[in-house]
Amino acid sequence: MSPEARSLSRRSLLRAGVAGTTAALGLGAAGCGFSAGPDPKPGATGEKPIDVKVDGDLVYFNWADFVDPAVFEGFSKEYGVKVIQSNYDSMEGMAAKLNSGNRYDIIFPTAKWAQRLTAGGKLHAIDHSRLKNAEAVFGGYAYFADPWYDAKSAHTVPFTMYKTGIGWRKDRLGDLTGSWQDLWNARAKGKVFVLDDRDEVLGMGALKHGLDISTEDPDDLKMITETLRGLRPRLRGFSSDSYNNLLNGNADMTQAWSGDMAAMLAQAKDPNVFGFEVAREGAPVNSDCYAIPANAQHPGTAMLFIDYMLRPENVKKNIEYIGYPMPVRGTEDTYSALVEPFPQCQVSADDLKDDLYYRNAGAAGERARDAAWTEVKAG
Repeated sequence: MSPEARSLSRRSLLRAGVAGTTAALGLGAAGCGFSAGPDPKPGATGEKPIDVKVDGDLVYFNWADFVDPAVFEGFSKEYGVKVIQSNYDSMEGMAAKLNSGNRYDIIFPTAKWAQRLTAGGKLHAIDHSRLKNAEAVFGGYAYFADPWYDAKSAHTVPFTMYKTGIGWRKDRLGDLTGSWQDLWNARAKGKVFVLDDRDEVLGMGALKHGLDISTEDPDDLKMITETLRGLRPRLRGFSSDSYNNLLNGNADMTQAWSGDMAAMLAQAKDPNVFGFEVAREGAPVNSDCYAIPANAQHPGTAMLFIDYMLRPENVKKNIEYIGYPMPVRGTEDTYSALVEPFPQCQVSADDLKDDLYYRNAGAAGERARDAAWTEVKAG
């Protein structure tokens, strides 16, 4: 697949519209129509387990271009169903569709949004014992057996993992120092991008000061915005298209997601031109999940799809296609080979234990973080 065909990476599509969508749709923590609190409710009492069988075509809602088309084709052929695809470009946009009553069979929330959806009663419980391939996940990755965002993974199955760092052009800048301070590199001035993502940018500023990446404390946020104000004149802009900005030369340096950098390797004529570093102050980590909305019309087909996606042969295809690792035992070598030129792209369950996830705040905290982000973007 050429760079032109894949004009935006998956994470570019996910993140590019987050800030604007939140403001336009009023979908901050207080306005999603379901709880944003940190403590998920237990699954519905007496909820009948989903029968794992074809009960209709699969209505699929995900980031664009995030499953290998060959995997879709194999699933459709094996089970005699169509995959009806819709895409979103932000978690807020996904939540808006769910909240308005739209019905999907499978969605892919990030960790904090899985917690939020679970707390609001928006997800089906998933009986892992009914998935033939679930043991390769939960038997191989103890972290996901009881993650912070979904007790006992009762409503989710993990999909991908990733972390945030700095991508740069070695041919233009040479080596970096391994710090978030590298974004202030004088040689890169005017050709630096940061992600168009509230949590990632505020989180980077927080890590520079040794603060919690999800802080909602007013004094912390003031310190962070002042720090980022000093970076603002050096930026070319806010963009989540790190993949193409580096490839086409728009950027000499950019805040980037590890999976985007791994995917870029498949397109770069000379991977040695590029580098990816994880800052010593800390690298935010995240994960996406498979989840079945509570109002899904075809939950049985959704369960079959999850199980099909967990087959090792399909996991390997998808890792090579999207550039993100998937926590399924026996597929680790596929991702390691993919990111060999960028060893710092490697993400493991040990990284997830560093507790550098973005967490949900209360309504007041979300408003404070929104206000800080608006200030940073305004310069």
